[in-house]
Amino acid sequence: MAAFRRWKEQRLARADGSRKGSVDQAIAELVQLLNGHERFCTTSSCAGRLLLAQASVPGISGYEVQKQNCSWLMVSHQACTKEDVMTALQKATGDAVFKFEPFILHVQCQELQDAQFLHSVAIDSGFRNSGITVGRRGKIMMAVRSTHCLEVPLSHMGELMVTEEYVDFLVQIANRKMEENIKRIDRFFSCLQLALKTELSMHSSPLEMIQKTHPVYTQRRKRKPDKEPGICTSSDNKEESETEDDPETNLNGLFC
Repeated sequence: MAAFRRWKEQRLARADGSRKGSVDQAIAELVQLLNGHERFCTTSSCAGRLLLAQASVPGISGYEVQKQNCSWLMVSHQACTKEDVMTALQKATGDAVFKFEPFILHVQCQELQDAQFLHSVAIDSGFRNSGITVGRRGKIMMAVRSTHCLEVPLSHMGELMVTEEYVDFLVQIANRKMEENIKRIDRFFSCLQLALKTELSMHSSPLEMIQKTHPVYTQRRKRKPDKEPGICTSSDNKEESETEDDPETNLNGLFC
């Protein structure tokens, strides 16, 4: 525990290494809430974004654009317009891809039961692609993720391959996804506040509370029909957790 506290202090004292250089405003309170608890430390985050990217390395297809070898022609952390995308496309010289990337958050946890606690809240809030990974050195990482992404190629070698009407159609879809993304973030923040408050009032350990409220950690259950989103409940959520590579590879990279 003492080692985790020292590591957390050092981590939070470092300068933000993201392209933006700061935490996105939409998740600033959430990040502050997590870092305010001694057993959690956020390591990377993005509130969600719309972007137009193209490969920056010759010979790499823009339809296989990776973060380490692409350039951003446009990026927005809120709704955008067709004009924004069309203006950015004028700068394209290669294969440009329009993307919506939802909220993602990596949190290093002090103990496995802390990660299970956070995973329970994430699943109940609609982030069903969330997962826990334990690194080779024992570092425990909890990733909050969802699956409602969008990725569509728009140009090839600088030439627009679709109509403006189609670009407008895509932008409308992406903006709706962004609206849903913000709702899920708000739901996660509210559920986390409630879970932390409930845990404190019950004077229970995180694992004890999870075992009482989230049977996914004690036994598998048959899936029932999904309920309407927006309710902090646990009994009907589907297990869709996925693991990542060694979490240590994510410790130094902020997304935005």
